[in-house]
Amino acid sequence: MRVATYYNNRDVRLEERPVPKIGPGELLVKVIASGICGSDVMEWYRIHKAPLVLGHEVAGQIVAVGQGVAQFKEGQAVALAHHVPCNTCHYCRAGHHTVCDTLRTTNFDPGGFAEYLRLPAINVDRGVFPIPDEVSFEDATFTEPLACVLRGQRLAGFQPGQSVLVIGSGISGLLHIHLAQALGASRIVATDIVGYRLEAAMRFGADHAFQAKDYTPESLRDANDGRLADLVVLCTGALSAIDQALRSAERGGTILFFAPAEPKVTAALPLWDLWRDGITLTVSYAGSPADYATALELIRARRVRVGEMITHRLGLAETGRGFQLVASARDSIKVIIEPQR
Repeated sequence: MRVATYYNNRDVRLEERPVPKIGPGELLVKVIASGICGSDVMEWYRIHKAPLVLGHEVAGQIVAVGQGVAQFKEGQAVALAHHVPCNTCHYCRAGHHTVCDTLRTTNFDPGGFAEYLRLPAINVDRGVFPIPDEVSFEDATFTEPLACVLRGQRLAGFQPGQSVLVIGSGISGLLHIHLAQALGASRIVATDIVGYRLEAAMRFGADHAFQAKDYTPESLRDANDGRLADLVVLCTGALSAIDQALRSAERGGTILFFAPAEPKVTAALPLWDLWRDGITLTVSYAGSPADYATALELIRARRVRVGEMITHRLGLAETGRGFQLVASARDSIKVIIEPQR
């Protein structure tokens, strides 16, 4: 089978590998669509693991069922989770599934940028989500990123009627904007350094959008009836954006660090201001199986119109071009790879 192997953001090679052989409890899935995630192009995170086949936003069709699998059948359309928790450890029992050791070690074989992948038994048990008839394979690829966004807003305690500032309007930021709108935000303000993304932010639910270099807390107050934001969502790890976030939360508000910064990056905290104004800082990574199920239902109900975010559909041989589109962060929102093309 063909795979797109990642060496770096400018070197993604079309190569041949054997179709994976499945064992008891496993599934073989034909990959129909696989989204390129912003994390796929974070070289500081990926480069030391290269070469490898990436792709974790996957929707496909089951083509072979291992011995003992009774809940799924050949021909079934499914969305997949690449990382799944054990559900029994200290962290899972406390509701912190995404810091489970098992979740951090589970994955596809080889990845979504391939014609086929093998799904290990543990993923079959808790990481397969049947796609409803009214949901396309393309839309179903958003199950994983939307699950991450759902978990983030839940951990941040977002409530209808709150105001939201999203710093960074790439695909994660746009999903945060669109979900916050669907869940009843009173006012949504977005920032980014790219005009193309600011226009997209307005299409997907932002009431105001600012160039990041022009944004100030005072401009947020002007756009939000004199107040700062009840929820600030950081969808970039840039230090300048972190500084903006720390100055943009309303008293009693929350700052959600959604995007990672590079390892060893540190930021000064205005501890007195945070203490005095009751600001909560929280972080979020990945999504739990329950978040996947909820995300797929939101997609089915069209509460979150993910299909409108797709700007590019590319065949497997064009995966390198897709990586360059996402890495440049200029004129794309969501790039979908279709490995059967």
